[in-house]
Amino acid sequence: MASYQLIKEEGDERLTSKSYSVRIDGGRGGDVESALQKMNPSSPRLRLGSNTCTNSPSGCTSSSPRLVSLDIFRGLTVLLMILVDDAGGILPSINHSPWNGLTLADFVMPFFLFMVGVSLGLVYKNMSCRAAASRKAICRAVKLLVLGLFLQGGYLHGVNNLTYGVDMEQIRWMGILQRIGAAYWVAAMCEIWLRNDEKVRSGSSLIKKYQWHWIVVFLLTTIYLLFLYALYVPDWEYQIAADASPEAKIFMVKCGVRGDTGPACNAAGMIDRMILGVKHLYRKPIYARTEQCSINSPDYGPLPPDAPSWCQAPFDPEGCLSTVMAIVTCVIGLQYGHVIVHFKDHKRRLLLWLVPSSGFIVVGMLCDILGMHINKPLYSFSYMCVTTGVAGILLATIYLLVDVYGYRRFTMVLEWIGTNALLIFILVACNILPLILQGFYWRNPNNNIKDRLYWLGFRELVNREAARRNEELARKYEEDNTRQTR
Repeated sequence: MASYQLIKEEGDERLTSKSYSVRIDGGRGGDVESALQKMNPSSPRLRLGSNTCTNSPSGCTSSSPRLVSLDIFRGLTVLLMILVDDAGGILPSINHSPWNGLTLADFVMPFFLFMVGVSLGLVYKNMSCRAAASRKAICRAVKLLVLGLFLQGGYLHGVNNLTYGVDMEQIRWMGILQRIGAAYWVAAMCEIWLRNDEKVRSGSSLIKKYQWHWIVVFLLTTIYLLFLYALYVPDWEYQIAADASPEAKIFMVKCGVRGDTGPACNAAGMIDRMILGVKHLYRKPIYARTEQCSINSPDYGPLPPDAPSWCQAPFDPEGCLSTVMAIVTCVIGLQYGHVIVHFKDHKRRLLLWLVPSSGFIVVGMLCDILGMHINKPLYSFSYMCVTTGVAGILLATIYLLVDVYGYRRFTMVLEWIGTNALLIFILVACNILPLILQGFYWRNPNNNIKDRLYWLGFRELVNREAARRNEELARKYEEDNTRQTR
């Protein structure tokens, strides 16, 4: 047993002579901070040796139970998603990379998964019942899966087609929300069941407490690498509807290789064709923008005369094998959340974020140099490392500016977006808002609110610029072909 004198601070910030004696068990969980919270749950958490929280990096953290930087990070990711979706057509440099490489748009998915992991570390820091927490996590994951099937499975036919319905033989099983749901469920199960009672006093003790999480990361990474580089990919075929014929046209893709990471013969695509079925994959593959498949590369366009047979083959960027590495990103983000839970000092938090983040970036760049290319559609190991490292550095930067130094004047909009991220994703990224606006028209369906108000004409500007670029590239391609023929 131990007895501590705690001075209560009044609302007018004057210290009174009133004192309170609180008896604290010396066993597990007995500390002054917890005793104060029990005595007055509405009071802010205090640190021994300091009366108030300061804005210096070495001071204590904000009394608010919610870190504003997490909401701002999430809001910035949603804003980035909207930007690349609407401006990627006229700015190919920020649009998704056609295959290997890394662009601004390629950071959106890892940032979402990373923040899901960070948030889970805070949500499940105190659990009264593991079984109840598991049921809650499963329900949330199932909701994301069902919502993803409805929004991205093909039920809604797009902003220019107000019809709806999907053939179950061709429904797309995977998608962005399905991937987030799977990553959420695995990371939540790790947090609920795979941790011990180790006291956290340093970075090494933090790793020891959550050592099973890192074992899961190692196992998932090993499974991914073995499947991607060790599985044999045989020849395969697919069929698509012909333009002038009711019969489907069959294409044969020659493979017969092992360890290939190109668009046609990678093991990730083979696994999806075997498990999900080729008819249930995404029908507008990202590699259709490569030079082999588009005369307007890095944009979509007509096929070149010598285009390979795989250019029109379905491929799901949120497939089964790539989702394994996406789960790894979420579990690593969970460890960044543990830093918030177990360390209250700003300097310690920043150090434990920046050092591993820098290490992830170095490892990812080395892997890319050695031939394990950064690739978003495959969610390669190097891609996971680089994007996770950048996410960690960005989180530390926002935390330093917002939660440490208090620069919040220009971040209120991002904070609001971050607290409503799922709703905004559904309304904007899944085209629900454009579909709603398009449903209201004046006399003619083409004279609808969406076409008049959507982005104040920005979409029309995008379409005009994209058409102009396509015409220029097509003309250049014809001139090159004519020159080669001569």
